[in-house]
This record gives sequence, C-alpha cells and structure tokens, in this order.
Amino acid sequence: MAQIIKLDDTRPLDINREMVEKAYDRWAPVYDLVFGGVFGKGRKAAILATNSIGGRVLEVGVGTGISLPQYAPNLRIFGTDISEAMLRKAKQRVDELHLKNVEGLAVMDAEKLEFPDNSFDVVMAQYVVTAVPNPEVALDEFARVLRPGGEMILLSRVSADAGMRRFIEQRLQPVVRPLGFRTAEFAWSRFAQWLSGAHGIELIERRPVPPLGHFSLIRFRKIKAAAAA
Repeated sequence: MAQIIKLDDTRPLDINREMVEKAYDRWAPVYDLVFGGVFGKGRKAAILATNSIGGRVLEVGVGTGISLPQYAPNLRIFGTDISEAMLRKAKQRVDELHLKNVEGLAVMDAEKLEFPDNSFDVVMAQYVVTAVPNPEVALDEFARVLRPGGEMILLSRVSADAGMRRFIEQRLQPVVRPLGFRTAEFAWSRFAQWLSGAHGIELIERRPVPPLGHFSLIRFRKIKAAAAA
C-alpha cells in the first residue's frame, strides 16, 4: 500500500507508518485494560453523537473494536486500523457479540482510505489524528469519504499553544513517540489552520472530555452544496 508523506519545514516528520503499526501491535493485548476505562466518557460522548446522526459509519482506528457494541443497531459500521493485531481482537469481539451491523473490518492507512468519495454519513476517529504521520492528510481523507451533510467526529488530544503545559508536552514527546503518541504537536491552532483551507467543512462543536481536559470531542460537518437556482 502506498504511503503518503508530506514534509513541512516547521513540523519535522517524527512518526512513520511502520512505527505506528508496531506500536499498536504491541498495545493490542492490553489496550482495553489500559485505555478502556480512561477514555470511556469521551468514547460515550462520541458514540452518542454518531448514533444521533445514523446511517453508514466509518470508524478509522477501530482498534480492538471496543466501541463497536455501543453503536445503535440500525447503524452500518465499517472499521479500519493500521494494526492487524488490533483487528484480530476486533473481529473476535464482533463474532462473540454477534454484531450484525458491522459491515467489515480492514487493515487500512488513515492517510489513504480505500473508499470512494462520499461513502459515509459519519467518519469517526478516536485518538487517531495525533498518531498518524501526516495528520492533515488524514483529515483530508476523512472529509473526502464523508457525504455532504455528514459529520466527522473526532476524539483527540489537543496540546497547548503556549505556557507551562506546552513546555511539559514538548519535554515528554521523545518519551511517548515510540509508543505511537504525540504530546506537543497538535494544538488547536493546527486544527484551525487545516479548517481554514478545507473548503466545504465547518466546525459545529468542540468541547473538552476526560481525562484531565487535555482531550476534546470535535465535530466537523461537510457542507451540502447549494441547490441550483
């Protein structure tokens, strides 16, 4: 599968696909235990928003499938992840719980989604944007496969633009990078910069979620084209 890499003079590429894939393969056996409860409230908020929209849902970074049982049964879900080990756990969950509304699970690069334009009513990505090598490329892909009127629902760490928290996050970055995380490179200003150039996308909600308020639920909508006169 081809890898898309965009270099930015101000943001050196410090995470690559192989690093992320290996990191999450390692996390697979303990992911639910370590992160299930910690991110539970944010996950619930994101899924409630998704259930209120309905239709066909793409969950990018579906991981072990921890979210899959929480979706409304009338939704149609397709899950992708970079980690085969994670997806094996997800498939086991789908089989054991007889989740008939899960259309499929596939290994896929978030920066190169293998779906036609306008394929989904919701694109859900939980804690994915700051883990991929080129976040803006992934956001562009989410927008591409989203139908007009549909929503992109993100759970994401939003780092500080300045101050002591920014200083601490920068110092932590070398420690957490091998784990597949970023702490300091995705402040809200970077989301805003992407949004300013993403024609046809509007922000409809941004609110902090646990833990510690360092994470946010972010909802974007793909604007429907105006009807011809």
